[in-house]
Amino acid sequence: MPATVPIVENLRVLHRHTSLMRYGAAVVAAWLALSLWSLLPLLQRHPFELFLAAVVVTARFFGLGPALTCSLVSAACLDLLVFPPRFSFALSAREDVERLVVFLALSVLVGTLSRQKTLAELRADRTMREMAAIVECSDDAIFSTSPDGIITSWNRGAERLYGYRAEEAVGVPVRMLAPPEKQEEAEGNRQALNRGGPVGWYETERMRKDGSRVPVLLTVSPLRNPKGEIVGAWAIARDISAQRHSEEAVRRSEKLATAGRLAASIAHEINNPLEAVLNLLYLARNDPRQSEYYLTMAEEEVGRVARLAQQTLGFVRDTSSLAPLDPARIMDEILQLYSGKLESKKIRVIRRYRGQFQISGYSAEVRQLLANLLVNAVDAMEDGGSLRIRVAESRQGPDRRSGVRLTLADNGSGIPRENLRRLFEPFYTTKQETGTGLGLWVSRGIVEKHGGSIRVRSRSEGRYRGTVFSIFLPNSGVATRVA
Repeated sequence: MPATVPIVENLRVLHRHTSLMRYGAAVVAAWLALSLWSLLPLLQRHPFELFLAAVVVTARFFGLGPALTCSLVSAACLDLLVFPPRFSFALSAREDVERLVVFLALSVLVGTLSRQKTLAELRADRTMREMAAIVECSDDAIFSTSPDGIITSWNRGAERLYGYRAEEAVGVPVRMLAPPEKQEEAEGNRQALNRGGPVGWYETERMRKDGSRVPVLLTVSPLRNPKGEIVGAWAIARDISAQRHSEEAVRRSEKLATAGRLAASIAHEINNPLEAVLNLLYLARNDPRQSEYYLTMAEEEVGRVARLAQQTLGFVRDTSSLAPLDPARIMDEILQLYSGKLESKKIRVIRRYRGQFQISGYSAEVRQLLANLLVNAVDAMEDGGSLRIRVAESRQGPDRRSGVRLTLADNGSGIPRENLRRLFEPFYTTKQETGTGLGLWVSRGIVEKHGGSIRVRSRSEGRYRGTVFSIFLPNSGVATRVA
């Protein structure tokens, strides 16, 4: 406590000296106005303007209290040295009294307004500095551009994300950040901004200085001047590499979990033909006359095992390129893989395939999507239920995109209405201890990746219960931009 006493005393002395300096400056301002009036004949006809200027300067730089002091000192100078009789505080004319009163009123008003303006400018300047500090210290990349797409500002977050220093980025076209296949997207953003519309958050890719690519979450908004005219744009880009890696890890784990759930069905499906092969080989060994016939049948059974193994590999094989797919054929393969489970629960499958058509997509992911929906439907149904599957050509969206609509309808227990809103959330499940809560979340991600949509309707009460999933996959149009 004793150590703090000198500090407090020093602060008080400093504040006292600062106050003396401010009020001393007010007196000096009035003295300068008087000196100019007495030295310059041209200004002797305008004493009020000189002293009012002194009050304004004092208010702007030293505060309202010193401005009032300057007003009083100026009034005294006017009375003592300007108005006759000089060197006397006695005024000879009523007009001089009125002029002095008006001067005092004006000086107080002007001083007050001038100080308020100064305080407003200081607050605005402080706010601007704080905003600039926030932008400069933000982890996100924040930069601005001119209407023709030239970068005009560049924060530290942009330096870390893209690898360009501010002096390297400012003055160059913003299109340098977009990969070659995203140039049209960047130009479309610029045109939309020049029309006055913002570009909401969406996922895309941008290029670093070293040529590597980085996934970002991007938003762009127009910059306007006080008249409302568009003078440029500002963009915020957020690195989502870690998020992408996490989501990919979750999807891979769910894919492996799907393959694991297939194990029981595959074991059952493979066991039957293998048992048939053993019996046929025994018959061929003991009946040489019909051995060729038995070996031919055994070969067919081995071929059946090979096809099952090939279909199973489709779930875990990583396919990084698009390929033509037949949704109806993939649906049949999924049904065959789970035929043991369907037969054990005596579930009747009703297929309605209208026409033959192909889409462009990722085979392993489409298989995973359909397997997730099929397993959910089977788990929701009791023994003796029915599953209706429909594959048909369809169109969707304002541009009427052509594609395929797959519909899976079961007569199971249904989903309560309050649970439908959370159905596609990660880690949300209605299967208690048997579900991971990732299947439908991953399924929706697969559909969106292919540029499609997924909808669900369900009833859990009444006589007609069940759930219907409807998936639309366009013929070609894997999503490159997700809003």
